[in-house]
Amino acid sequence: MDNSKIAQIRSFNRAVTRRVGALEESYLSRGRPLGEARVLFEIGPEGAALGGLRSRLGLDSGYLSRILRSLEAQGLVSVEKLDGDARSRYAKLTATGLKEHAAYDALSDELANSVLEPLSHAGRDRLVAAMAEVERLLAAASVTIDEEDTNGAEAQQCVALYVEELASRFEEGFDTSKGSTATGDEFTRPRGSFLIARLDGDPVGCGAVRMLDATTAEIKRMWVSPAARGLGVAGRMLRRLEAIARELGAQSVCLDTNRSLKEAQSLYLREGYEEVARFNDNPYADHWYSKRL
Repeated sequence: MDNSKIAQIRSFNRAVTRRVGALEESYLSRGRPLGEARVLFEIGPEGAALGGLRSRLGLDSGYLSRILRSLEAQGLVSVEKLDGDARSRYAKLTATGLKEHAAYDALSDELANSVLEPLSHAGRDRLVAAMAEVERLLAAASVTIDEEDTNGAEAQQCVALYVEELASRFEEGFDTSKGSTATGDEFTRPRGSFLIARLDGDPVGCGAVRMLDATTAEIKRMWVSPAARGLGVAGRMLRRLEAIARELGAQSVCLDTNRSLKEAQSLYLREGYEEVARFNDNPYADHWYSKRL
């Protein structure tokens, strides 16, 4: 990696942590450090499951437990078991916690105003636009893509959302009994693989690959949640599936798509796929592509 880029990121991190008060023992002068303030804010008036908090904030369970114990001792938070699941717990703000949350909310607005106020109108627009771009790129860098059990609950959830979108976008709808007959076992090594993309712990995409024969692999079930589009997830997923296909012995990879999925067609062409003649009997396919690995 370019050392100048690494140096710029480190400089940016130092500037931000200093300007927003992250180094202060009492964040926004409310008597507690940033970590506790952030957890309090993330719990919010609606409350939050601890598993969701851990994923959203990237905290290990031990550190989160210590923060919650401190907030409980301050009378700001209560932690309860979820109904019907003794293993899951839910954090809620007390009446005092709700007042503290409102205080942080107001002070955070003041801090944001203090950053913008010295700048010209053009400077404010530039800063806000730059922040939005940084946030988007940080989200893109935070997406993880891992091989997972195709029969798992989250894999099935992704496939269901994939099918739902196809049904809404295809001109003729989408009937699973007429589409792919591939089974989950075909997307399990050594015959294939199933990937799930996650952002802050939540599934935002999936993709699968299976071997058609000793040297040819087929990519299936490529889907990215609308909330994660524009982050480069599909391209990363496709390249990861190609790498797995190579590991499984494939010398080429193929796929098909419907005419309604223009963005998918553009992606495949950008990634070096060539349109070829029909190679299957998928009734929903209008375009077929292949790529040498």
